[in-house]
Amino acid sequence: MSRPGFLLSAWPLRSAAYLLTGAVTGVAALAGLVTLAAVCGVLAVVLVGLPLLVVVALGGIPVAWAERHRLRLVDRTPVSGRHQVPTAPGPWAWLTTRLREQATWRELGYALLFAGVLWPVDALAVTAALLFPVSMVATPLLMATAGDGHEAKVLKQWTVTTWPAAFGVAVLGVLLMGAGAYVLGTAAGARAGLTRLLIASREGELGAEVLELARSRARLVDAFEAERRRIERDLHDGAQQRLVALTMVLALARLDVPPGPLADQLDKAHEEAGKALAELRELIHGIHPKVLTDYGLHAAVADAADRCVVPVDVDLELPGRPGRAVESAAYFVVCEALANVARHSGADRARVSGGHRDGRLFLEVRDDGRGGADPSVGSGLVGLADRVSVLDGRLVLTSPPDGPTLLRVEFPCELTEPADRSA
Repeated sequence: MSRPGFLLSAWPLRSAAYLLTGAVTGVAALAGLVTLAAVCGVLAVVLVGLPLLVVVALGGIPVAWAERHRLRLVDRTPVSGRHQVPTAPGPWAWLTTRLREQATWRELGYALLFAGVLWPVDALAVTAALLFPVSMVATPLLMATAGDGHEAKVLKQWTVTTWPAAFGVAVLGVLLMGAGAYVLGTAAGARAGLTRLLIASREGELGAEVLELARSRARLVDAFEAERRRIERDLHDGAQQRLVALTMVLALARLDVPPGPLADQLDKAHEEAGKALAELRELIHGIHPKVLTDYGLHAAVADAADRCVVPVDVDLELPGRPGRAVESAAYFVVCEALANVARHSGADRARVSGGHRDGRLFLEVRDDGRGGADPSVGSGLVGLADRVSVLDGRLVLTSPPDGPTLLRVEFPCELTEPADRSA
């Protein structure tokens, strides 16, 4: 409404339509509720009041449904009115679910308020802000079509007998229509806000947003893991095989060349190709190790412990395998923790332990080093915490200045297939 083009936009007409349909719908709701009360009053004599409670309680559902659809005239934000899903099929389960949930009674309260108070307010706003100015604008037309052609009634109160006065009233009506557009917008906005407050399920909207956020986050994690696996596969089947072929070609060429400067250059090229191949294999292993895919978390952690420069004891009790995303995140947390132990802790020994209990996978990495680990100095702990939180996990670090350091991570998950420890 604060924009300069409000009067020329569709919003005044949308506001008028919202309030006008509110008056019509309110009359229909009042008639429907009165009819329901009358019918239930008759049935209550026979069935001791039970139909009155049931029917009147459910009477707010269609009214709220219509109101949520009417809100689209002036409110672009979708309005949810999600009712609970019955626990069992059949009308009885549906009825008991509706009578027990809070939304049904809120909608009944809104229907009673709408039928008794709100629709007259809608009608009054439309009459004062639209119908009165329109009737004033039509004064010259009414005067021209009058029987004697010399007078016309303005709002059924004042008589206009001259044409200048009639056109003056029409100009005044145009000005009042402009002011009435703002009145309509204000009334429609307040009315829509009240309706959203009373019948829009804010809890349901928040729940749906949280659910969609969790689902989108899970989809991002799955997409990230799928992309990681694709890169690992492409490097393994593409670049690595080409480097292997190059190394073989250089070796064969070295055998065919007599000693001399060319042979020395071929030796250097063969050596560099071997180093590149080793680095590529290490890179592939870091992206997603094959042992993790084939044998699971226990074998992958044991392999990472064997490759660590600090002696590492492994004690994992996993009767099954978690989901791929959790398994991959847990493995890379352990790898990063062991890398920090090797680079920063000065430890003589480390230990990785963990298991699965009460629906949660937990892992602990402990070392006997100097301690004092600080996530703010770039040790990668912040990135680990972010990676864990994406899966609704929790990472806790305890590292006093004199050690020892304990990193504990937990993931909510269930174990599926039995773990393969043949590796």
